[in-house]
Amino acid sequence: MCVCTMVRNQARFIREWVMYHFKIGVERWFIYDNNSDDDIETLIDSLNDAGYNVSRHAWPWIKTQEAGFAHCALRARSACEWVGFIDVDEFFHMPTSIDLGEVLRNWSASGSVAELRVSCHSFGPSGLKQAPRQGVTVGYTCRVAHPERHKSIVRPEALNSSLINVVHHFHLRDGFEFVNMDRGVMVINHYKYQVWEVFKDKFYRRVATYVADWQEEQNVGSKDRAPGLGTRAVEPPDWSSRFCEVQDTGLRDRILRVFANPQTRILPWQERDGDDDDNNKNRQRGCA
Repeated sequence: MCVCTMVRNQARFIREWVMYHFKIGVERWFIYDNNSDDDIETLIDSLNDAGYNVSRHAWPWIKTQEAGFAHCALRARSACEWVGFIDVDEFFHMPTSIDLGEVLRNWSASGSVAELRVSCHSFGPSGLKQAPRQGVTVGYTCRVAHPERHKSIVRPEALNSSLINVVHHFHLRDGFEFVNMDRGVMVINHYKYQVWEVFKDKFYRRVATYVADWQEEQNVGSKDRAPGLGTRAVEPPDWSSRFCEVQDTGLRDRILRVFANPQTRILPWQERDGDDDDNNKNRQRGCA
């Protein structure tokens, strides 16, 4: 299993995102860098030094996320049976398992299924005023009740030769089909509405082709935007309590139970580079 993403100035979130997804079965990451200036190269070098297979691809063109994902799909064909297209604030979560590979193997047996559409649960600030020290997966535990949109895991060899995509899914070749994943089997925790100091950065540039920057008076009602914010990056007084309809601690509880160091209770992404965890020696699995 591989993952593709596109980022701009989000290096501080990549460590948790990579380490978590490695733990559940992702083997390779393609990160398309859309003009970051936050020393992302150093962060990626440190992950590779620790044994993670992360590649950075400079992608300087503004508002070309769909083209970047098409390019990534081509790269992934020779390396990955399955590839997921998600953002660095999105985390696959299997409520009854921690093995993404097991889920994928169940679908690999089907010759016709080539895309798994996974519902996204959007989490809010969860009462926090500052970014959680243990990471987004532990800090944010309150979400909107109903899923918003979906993201996809696809078999790159089954994609239509046009590689047409709308970020959330691709067009498939004739003879292949998609399935909507049962939310009891797999969901995406989307830490979309984080503390204001993090969230406000979304106002300054969006990477998708057909998504207006939030400071523009265009598509103000789009699902890409936060409801009620308008076009100015001004923190609402009640921001920390917004987007909180359901307490959902499932992923947090699993991470604290399974991933934390039993002696220190420190999580892998909190460790200093070079002292990540005891799993560096276990990075020999092939792509699922």
